[in-house]
Amino acid sequence: MPLSHRDHEPRMSILLPKLIHSTISRKLAAAVLAGAFGILAAAGPLMADQEISPDCVILLHGLGRRAASMAPMADAMTSRGYRVYNTAYPSTEAAVEVLTVSHLEPAVLKSRQDGCRVLHMVAHSLGAVMIRQYLQKHSLPAGSRIVMLAPPNHGSEIADMLGSWFFYRWFLGPSGLQLGTGPDSLPNRLAPVDGDIGVIAGDSSWNLMLSMMIPGPDDGKVSVESAKLEGMDDFIVLPVTHTFIMQDAEVMAQTAHFLAHGRFDRRRPETSPGGGPGSARTRYRRFEK
Repeated sequence: MPLSHRDHEPRMSILLPKLIHSTISRKLAAAVLAGAFGILAAAGPLMADQEISPDCVILLHGLGRRAASMAPMADAMTSRGYRVYNTAYPSTEAAVEVLTVSHLEPAVLKSRQDGCRVLHMVAHSLGAVMIRQYLQKHSLPAGSRIVMLAPPNHGSEIADMLGSWFFYRWFLGPSGLQLGTGPDSLPNRLAPVDGDIGVIAGDSSWNLMLSMMIPGPDDGKVSVESAKLEGMDDFIVLPVTHTFIMQDAEVMAQTAHFLAHGRFDRRRPETSPGGGPGSARTRYRRFEK
């Protein structure tokens, strides 16, 4: 029997509030879900960057060299997952203090803007003195490490002997004149620095004339003793020259090991065939502090 109009009214009075409540609930749920997805979408890139942001490495070349000299090291670090900043600077055109402010500090700033939370540094020769200069007023993020390659941490006798020569002054500029071994030279005036530091020195030389100016084992430019730094965490000597130390396969492997573990690897074999100039044999010497 068909329902009358009056028969519909009780049902409608019951169903209508439920229908309205159900519609409002669905819209409210949709709004909440949309907001949640919006928050996740906004946070997603930041979370992804934090998860995949690699450790970073700033590379600094030596006196009279270019960033290209550190290209093999850059490739070696990149292949190990680091984000690399191979920093070029006009090493012969200004004093170390000026170069540090004009080139190293901006490189550090750029790395931090790129989200680097761990910032390692690897430097050849003069670049190591620039790092020490930087650390006089700044510090690196927790977990950061430093590897110095053939650093003149106490200067070089070559600067003492040839610093007065016009050709030396013209070719190596203001920073070259700062690398003497006297107590007033920049390397000897810099205060000790705080950080995890490993030093690799060379004891192979192709320039016998320059080596005659340097007491004890040397790499043709810097003595093994001068490479040592107060407070360093590890120290090894490899049969490499000053000029090519940064491109030696064993040096690159040891650099990567220190960045990862805070120490050099003495478990590696005593020979390293094909390791680059002067690396037919590998000798390890630990410096006892």
